[in-house]
Amino acid sequence: MNQINPKFRLLLGSAALSATLLSGVPAWAETPADTLVEAFAIDDVITLDPAEAFELTTGEINGNTYDKLVRLDISDPSKVVADVAESWTVSDDGLTYTFKLKPGLKFASGNPVTADDVAWSFERAVKLDKSPAFILTQFGLKPDNVTEKAKATDPSTFVFTVDQPYAPSFVLNCLTATVASVVDKKLVSEHVVNDDFGWAWLKTAYAGSGPMKIRDWRANEIIVLERNDNYWGTKAPLMRVIYRHVKESAAQRLLLEKGDIDIARNLEPNDLEQVVKNSDIATTNAPKGTVYYISLNQKNADLAKPGVSEALKYLVDYDAIGEKLIKGIGEIHQTFLPKGVLGELDENPYKLDVAKAKELLEKAGLKDGFTVTMDVRNNQPVTGIAESVQQTFAQGGVKMEIIPGDGKQTLTKYRARTHDMYIGQWGVDYWDPNSNADTFTNNPNNSDEGTNKTLAWRNAWDVPDLTKETKAALLERDGAKRAQMYQDLQKKVLATSPFIMIFQQIEVAGYRSNLKGFKLGPSFDTNYVFNISK
Repeated sequence: MNQINPKFRLLLGSAALSATLLSGVPAWAETPADTLVEAFAIDDVITLDPAEAFELTTGEINGNTYDKLVRLDISDPSKVVADVAESWTVSDDGLTYTFKLKPGLKFASGNPVTADDVAWSFERAVKLDKSPAFILTQFGLKPDNVTEKAKATDPSTFVFTVDQPYAPSFVLNCLTATVASVVDKKLVSEHVVNDDFGWAWLKTAYAGSGPMKIRDWRANEIIVLERNDNYWGTKAPLMRVIYRHVKESAAQRLLLEKGDIDIARNLEPNDLEQVVKNSDIATTNAPKGTVYYISLNQKNADLAKPGVSEALKYLVDYDAIGEKLIKGIGEIHQTFLPKGVLGELDENPYKLDVAKAKELLEKAGLKDGFTVTMDVRNNQPVTGIAESVQQTFAQGGVKMEIIPGDGKQTLTKYRARTHDMYIGQWGVDYWDPNSNADTFTNNPNNSDEGTNKTLAWRNAWDVPDLTKETKAALLERDGAKRAQMYQDLQKKVLATSPFIMIFQQIEVAGYRSNLKGFKLGPSFDTNYVFNISK
C-alpha cells in the first residue's frame, strides 16, 4: 500500500502520542479540517479482502469502501435499497433474481463496473470458500455451478438463480453482506498468483467502487481511507478518514477531550459518563444486531430436566445488570431476534423471582438445588454478569462455579459441547431473522457427528419441530406472515429453550460537536464515515 504523507505522520503515532497525553503534555489543538480522525480498537483486522473478512472492524471499513448490488436502508433496516443495482425483479417461481445495474459506474481504478464484475465477485467468493462464503453457498452455489447460477447476461444485467423459493427479503438481505461486495475483476486479475483469484494481494490492497477507498493499513496501528472521486453517488465531504488503534477507553476519552481525535469509538460506561459533561463533545448510540446470552448444555442431566431452564431464568437479576453493568452500552432483551430485525418480539417476561425459581426446581426434583459450572471469557461485561448470576443462583440453591478463560479457550470448549453453562454473544451475519433463528432454533442432527453446528446443537437441544418451523419461515414469501412465524418461534423459545437471553448491545461513540452527519448504523458495516463533514 502507499505510505502516508509526512504531513499527517503526527496523527498516526498511537503509542507515543498516548503516552504524551497521559503525562499531561499538550498536543495539537485540533484535527485537520479535511480529515476525520477516529480512535478505535482495530486489532481484529486480519484481511481487507471482502471475500474473507469476517471481523467487525473490517465490516465497517468495507462498508465504506465497497459497493454491493443492494444495501441496508439505515433509516429502516427491514428494507434494502439500490446500490450499484438500479432495479431488480424476482421470477414468479421465486428462483431467479435479475438485477439491472446503474449505467456509467466506475471503480476507484477507473475501470467500468459491469455485471461481469458482479458475477466474478460471486464466483471468487464461492471458490475461495473463506469463512463468510456460506452466506452465498446456502443458496445452492457451488464451485462447479456458480458460473451458471450467478452470471452476467449482458454488461448491465446480472442473473442470480437460487435452489429454493426463499423469502425474497432473506435473499436480498444476504446480498447486503460484505461477502457480496463487488470487486474490480480487471484490477484484481492483474495480481493473481497460482489461480488464487488475487487473494494474497487483496489481503492488503483495495479494488472497490465505494465512496471511500483504502489507502493504507498497518496492523494494530492505522487504517487510512481517502475519498473516491470516481464514486457514482454524492462525493465524500472530507478528503480522508484515519482510524487510529487506541484500545483503552480512558485513552480514547483523553484524546477526545483534548481535540486530538474527532470520534472515540470504544467508550466504556464510566468514560461515557465523563464525556457527556463536556459541552464540546456530543454522543450517539445505536442498538446493534448483537445479543448476549447464557446457554445451558442439555447433556448435563440436571440442566436437561423439565422446568430447570425456566427456573434459572427467574434467578437472574436483570434490573441490576441493566442498571450497573450495561448502562449505556446495552438494554435488557430476552428474545433471540434483536430489535430492528423483521419479526422482532419486544417481550421481557422474566425478572428475579427466587420463590418462583425454587418452586420450579422442586417440581423438577431438585428441591435442594444442584452444582454447575459456567465458562466465562475474561472480559467485560460478561465477567461482571457471570458474577451477578453466581450470586442470584445461590439464592435459589444453585451453586455455580465460574471457570474463566480467554476467548479461544472458552469457545473451543463450547464448540466441543463439553461445557455445563456458557455466557457469550451472538451477532447477526446478515440483517434477516434467519441469521439468528437458524442458530437458536435449528438442530437437524443432534449427534456429536452433526455437521450443522448451530447454538442449538452446541447445547444438545434436540428440537425437530422447531427445526421444521425454522425452515418453513425461511420459505414464507409473505413478509407479514413470515414476521408472525418468527414471533411465534421466539415465544416458544422463551418458555422452553436452554438459552437465557440477557441483553442487546448498544454501540456508543463520543464525538466533537463540530462534526455533522455522524450516525452509527444498525449493523457494523453501516457505520458510515463517508458522509461526515466538519
